[in-house]
This record gives sequence, C-alpha cells and structure tokens, in this order.
Amino acid sequence: MKIIQQQFSISTNKRNEMIDITNKVESVLRESGISNGHLIVHCPHTTGAITINENADPAVQHDMLMTLNELFPQNRPGYRHMEGNSDSHCKSSLVGCNETILVKGGRLTLGTWQGIYFCEFDGPRSRKVIIQIEGQ
Repeated sequence: MKIIQQQFSISTNKRNEMIDITNKVESVLRESGISNGHLIVHCPHTTGAITINENADPAVQHDMLMTLNELFPQNRPGYRHMEGNSDSHCKSSLVGCNETILVKGGRLTLGTWQGIYFCEFDGPRSRKVIIQIEGQ
C-alpha cells in the first residue's frame, strides 16, 4: 500500500464562507498515481472545517451558512472565549475537520451533485488543507 500526503494553501475572503476545493483535491489524487483506496481531506485549523455537500446550486452554501449563523451567532451573550470567535469554534466542531472519500479507478467516488468544501468560520485568513491518500 502506498501512502501520500500533500497540502495546499487557500485564501479566504469572508468571515464565513464555503469554498469548493473539489478540483484541487482531484488534482492531488491524479498526481499521486493511486487508483484504488481512500483519501482524507483534513483542515488543521480550529475555526475551519471540511464538508461534502451539493455543488450544483450555490444557494445550498448560502443556506448552510445562514443556518450555522442562526445556531451560533457571532456575539451571543455568555461566550467566554477571549478572542471573540467562540461561534467559529462551535461551527468548526459541528461540521468537522475532515472527510474520507473512497477512490476507485483513480477517481473520487462522490455523488453526481457532491463537492468538497473548505468552510471558513473566522476569516478572512490564509489556510492549509492536508490531503492523505492511501491505496494502490
């Protein structure tokens, strides 16, 4: 079994946004030469996240961010974290820091309308995404 790890940088432009990174992840997979196995997309930041969701209609990202902002408003009374970004930490923990995707025939096994997103909850910032691919 072969294991490859790569990372790439991403710049975010808003406090809360979802950026489609599917093409970048597919590029890393192609370069790896691995045709069957699995791939992990990881966010090493406590106020960012990785998710898989619909990539055909941008309204889905809007709706997700709107819902997360309703669940975790930025200036909720009672937050104690001194940096003023408690909502960002809550959103990150709820969404999660990684996704695992199966690889078959050198391709990601995503559904027809699925894309991989980097979720920014405390931007704008410069971020990293780590990809680990295991397989043959």
